[in-house]
Amino acid sequence: MLTRLMNYLRACFRPRSDGHVHVGSDSCGKQEGLLWYKDTGQHSNGEFSMAVVQANNLLEDHSQIESGRLSTNDLGPFGTFVGVYDGHGGPETARYINQYLFQHFKRFTHEQQSMSVDVIRKAFQATEEGFLSVVTRQWPMAPQIAAVGSCCLVGVICNGTLYIANVGDSRAVLGRLVKSTREVLAIQLSAEHNVAIESVRQELHSLHPDDPQIVVLKHNVWRVKGLIQISRSIGDFYLKKAEFNREPLYAKFRLREPLRRPVLSSEPAISVHPLQPHDLFIIFASDGLWEHLSNQEAVNLVQNHPRNGSAKRLVKVALQEAAKKREMRYSDLKKIDRGVRRHFHDDITVVVVFLDSNLVSRASSVRSPNLSVKGGGVNLPSNTLVPCITPT
Repeated sequence: MLTRLMNYLRACFRPRSDGHVHVGSDSCGKQEGLLWYKDTGQHSNGEFSMAVVQANNLLEDHSQIESGRLSTNDLGPFGTFVGVYDGHGGPETARYINQYLFQHFKRFTHEQQSMSVDVIRKAFQATEEGFLSVVTRQWPMAPQIAAVGSCCLVGVICNGTLYIANVGDSRAVLGRLVKSTREVLAIQLSAEHNVAIESVRQELHSLHPDDPQIVVLKHNVWRVKGLIQISRSIGDFYLKKAEFNREPLYAKFRLREPLRRPVLSSEPAISVHPLQPHDLFIIFASDGLWEHLSNQEAVNLVQNHPRNGSAKRLVKVALQEAAKKREMRYSDLKKIDRGVRRHFHDDITVVVVFLDSNLVSRASSVRSPNLSVKGGGVNLPSNTLVPCITPT
């Protein structure tokens, strides 16, 4: 049973790795070894570009862009939804978010008849609770699923406003034109939850004043309970609920003392940004990109090159930097297969969303075609995930 499941997962998440560029007449994107990319596409508020490169045996990064109707109601509102989900411990949580988060989002938007911070918060909560039910159901047969989780970065453009929500350490960066100097500045929009950041460690200490071991420096890396670098996530129930932090979970995940209250949180940090005509584009990316590029370097790469292929260009430059750090050539790095590749870089997902100020300023009630793109050309049964663009 377990073997069949693993084979199924490998079939779902393994990009072609025969070294050739795969092109076709479809609009699902293209494959080049372990790199999947979609150079350009149109969303309700402008253009977009996507790219994903795999490093793990199973792709743990998932992503999506949904454009058009943001509610289960045909009357709208309309806009653009972007999600980047950086999984850890396995692909299950990120895949679940990719399947259900936007559906919850549309349901709550319909209930409230508008887009709001509350809608986003409720959608995150419903996704967390939904994955908890999956873990509860699978725990007796596959207890290690309790140690699977995912970061979750979401951007929503609706009615001239940009909403950013995040748990974990993926990042959204805005490219904004400064009219007086014609420079394009990088402005980080997302709050990150990684205990490498001192303020995040302080937050955990204030939440757990009775636990001096809430954050531990292990092998020169700060980790929550010595186990994980992020303080917020979807999933990771072994650090949220005591019933999952026990045998038969692997000993390396089990705490020495009883888990009296959740160590990690699934509460997103949410910010709201009224968009201006000089806001040019937003880069959404998993931390695999930001390990190798600064915010300003990424913004400069987008601004100083053609829009077409922006996401792929960012991924390739990050890979070149990863190769340089290991004193090897990029051409040799590309020959390393998934699994082994993880020793050189992480899975990397990038979505670049360009903003057309004329489209952004339109009311959210203006009807636009529905569009759905899943990053990485994820191919699951048609009744679960949409693997490519689906125009209505």
